[in-house]
Amino acid sequence: MAFESLSDKLQGVFKQLKSKGKLTEKDVKAALREVRLALLEADVNFKVVKTFIKNIQDRAIGGEVLESLTPGQQVIKIVHEELISLMGSTQSELTFSSTPPTIYMMVGLQGAGKTTTAAKLAGLLKKQGKRPLLIACDVYRPAAIKQLQVVGGQLGIPVFAMGDTLNPVDIAKSGIEYAKNNNNDVILIDTAGRLHIDETMMDELINIKDAAKPKEILLVVDAMTGQDAVNVAEHFNEQLEISGVILTKLDGDTRGGAALSVRSVTQKPIKFIGMGEKLDDLHAFHPDRMASRILGMGDILTLIEKAQDSIDDKKAAELEQKIRSAEFSFEDFLDQMQQVKKMGPLNQLMGMIPGMSQQMGDIEIDEKEMDRIEAIILSMTLEERRNPSILNGSRKRRIAKGCGMNIQDVNKLVKQFEQTRKMMKQFSGMMKGKKGKFKLPFF
Repeated sequence: MAFESLSDKLQGVFKQLKSKGKLTEKDVKAALREVRLALLEADVNFKVVKTFIKNIQDRAIGGEVLESLTPGQQVIKIVHEELISLMGSTQSELTFSSTPPTIYMMVGLQGAGKTTTAAKLAGLLKKQGKRPLLIACDVYRPAAIKQLQVVGGQLGIPVFAMGDTLNPVDIAKSGIEYAKNNNNDVILIDTAGRLHIDETMMDELINIKDAAKPKEILLVVDAMTGQDAVNVAEHFNEQLEISGVILTKLDGDTRGGAALSVRSVTQKPIKFIGMGEKLDDLHAFHPDRMASRILGMGDILTLIEKAQDSIDDKKAAELEQKIRSAEFSFEDFLDQMQQVKKMGPLNQLMGMIPGMSQQMGDIEIDEKEMDRIEAIILSMTLEERRNPSILNGSRKRRIAKGCGMNIQDVNKLVKQFEQTRKMMKQFSGMMKGKKGKFKLPFF
């Protein structure tokens, strides 16, 4: 999970601070030494760490904090504010040309996920009502054009390609002309990368930039490469003057060094983050929300947005009515569980709930448990799902055999379901006559 090791260490430091009634200057400096070590271990740029710690120390060692009734909380508040500032203060959105089409040029090293990210971004823009076109200008990497066509096809986005024998600059020019003739108001140019930065690659990118005149140049970097990602960002910015960064594979980066360094080093904002392999796993980057998650304060706004995107309002209203009338069935249970799964991995969702990461401690969330529950329910007949009361011994044995599990697993699920349904019925009774929207449980 993103920032997991850094988050754990910082929360440990602040837990000690909050346990002290009063803080001395010595206490603050000792805590900041631990914070400094945690950041360096997270592969945050040394100069960035030095400036960050100095800013906190200048603000934290003063009468306003040390003489406060809650000095520990005050220090955490300062760290939170400085983290937000470090990552860019506010969300940086894409800019659009006053006269369509708006052209975005995607650049980066090979293996960072540039081609898939170009398609993901096109998918996001399509959801916003845009008509994007992807232009395949990577003529060097084997199957790069085919990859773009496949992911573009999955998202229903057209891909302009002219094979791998023409000059990428000519392909870009032709693709832009095609977009103008076909009413595409957004263009994303997928350029070639290399395993390392070289002069030939940069010259080609500069030539495409001069020919296409993109509104923005977006650098795609692999967050898991840590300090190397920052060095890559710095070099690309010097050569091309990028407008923003997209960090990929952040869900697998437990350290977080790239996210905390890249903006400070390049002075260019992180615009999007990739949090998974699915084609909808690209999200706008919010510095304030990320800072809250690093410090274990949760990220309720993102959780709400995920729910709004994933939960079907009509189905939610139907489920509410069934709960009120005690008609909640295994079929409804399965449907609700599948909607929750659309929101993303459970460990990510739990991390967005304030205080949940501390309460969970070292408890591992078994993502496969949902799959096992789903397998058991899918092994039931439609009648059994809708009317669980008919589940006798022989039916349970057949269900267990059908999903490859033990009858004890089936009994356990049926028992849990009955307890849940009973609780919902009692809660529904308590809510009768009360105004306000009925709150649905996750499951």
